Amino acid sequence: MTTTADAPTADGAPDFPWVISVDDHLVEPADVWSSRLPERYREIGPRIVYAPVDSTPILDGAGYIERPGTEGKPVAWWFYEDHRYSIKRLIAAAGYSAEEITIDGVTYDEMRPGCFQPQARLDDMTLNHVEASLCFPNYPRFSGQIFLNGKDKELAKLCVEAYNDFMVEEWCAGSGGRLIPLCIVPLWDVELAAAEIRRNAARGVKAVAFTECPAWLDLPSIHSGGWDPFFRACDETGTVVCMHIGSGTKTMRTSTDAPEAVHAVSIFSNSAVSLIDWLFSGVLVRFPNLKLLYAEAQIGWIPYVVERCDDVWETHRGWAHGQDHVPEPPSTYYRRQVHSCFFKDTAGIALLDRVGVENILFETDYPHQDGTFPHTREVAQKMLGHLPEDQIRQIVRGNAIRLFDLPFTP
Repeated sequence: MTTTADAPTADGAPDFPWVISVDDHLVEPADVWSSRLPERYREIGPRIVYAPVDSTPILDGAGYIERPGTEGKPVAWWFYEDHRYSIKRLIAAAGYSAEEITIDGVTYDEMRPGCFQPQARLDDMTLNHVEASLCFPNYPRFSGQIFLNGKDKELAKLCVEAYNDFMVEEWCAGSGGRLIPLCIVPLWDVELAAAEIRRNAARGVKAVAFTECPAWLDLPSIHSGGWDPFFRACDETGTVVCMHIGSGTKTMRTSTDAPEAVHAVSIFSNSAVSLIDWLFSGVLVRFPNLKLLYAEAQIGWIPYVVERCDDVWETHRGWAHGQDHVPEPPSTYYRRQVHSCFFKDTAGIALLDRVGVENILFETDYPHQDGTFPHTREVAQKMLGHLPEDQIRQIVRGNAIRLFDLPFTP
């Protein structure tokens, strides 16, 4: 494929640089776990079962409460131990109009093949002006927290390893680097998590999905020091800690009767409180090579959060303990180690000098409803076209190439 920004378009005008998207998603193929788990686990490990939906799924935090039924159209369900999850049109939305996108269950035949087939994904990426793509998981949730909740932790560990083997050996293999591997880890055991980082780093993986707020999952906070073996492994291997909105399995709700639109807007606040946590934790001080990526939170909120952190660090130094583990203003560590990606944020671009051109990357969110498929070039050009060419290149591809050490020309 052509990947130079100097390639002409059909009308002879210079083309827009090819995008590297650092937040897309996949719908896991039906055999990810059933083809990899030991025989004794295949009847309780994650597997696809076709069954009707009993009633309308109820959103609870970042997951759904739902159950299979006995009447109606069969759809694809993930069964794992006693957990049940139907694959919904909402997360396999590519190619469908807004009116058609609901939380109704679907079958694999009703999805665009690019949702779950690597070659079809590459074809859709080319159609969408995307050179390379990093994909977060769907069924395991955005930080693999489904397996954190598993009863049999040996099975859960094998599920994590099977997912990562699929990611490296099947999803990304043969893509010429265009599909960027993102691993998950056993969140319930920090030493196992560190070992899994090193296992995957040895085969070229530079990204790990992590939860934005571990304490929301009843795990140690990042202030506790309990995650240091994991952070050390990431620091030493150059593995980027990638935190997607919703990876804490909690959303801010103003009331039980607020429409879903309220939390669809406010969910960026998960990333905001996470960033505040990190900037005052001292983790970025102890591990100066550690890099963070916030995904799908957009960027317009960042300048105020960083400014307020600096102000609290200075103004409230007598009582707020903001300087206990952070010897320099928090903005120092933001500029050095934190990155965020976006695809719908003209406000953030208007504040680009304060967000930091070196701190932001682009995403397409394929195949979710919010995503820019198949119009990513037009969307990016409209939002960024007024910027100098070197800044455009840096945002849509150069920063990603540097952060993830990708084999492409900036």
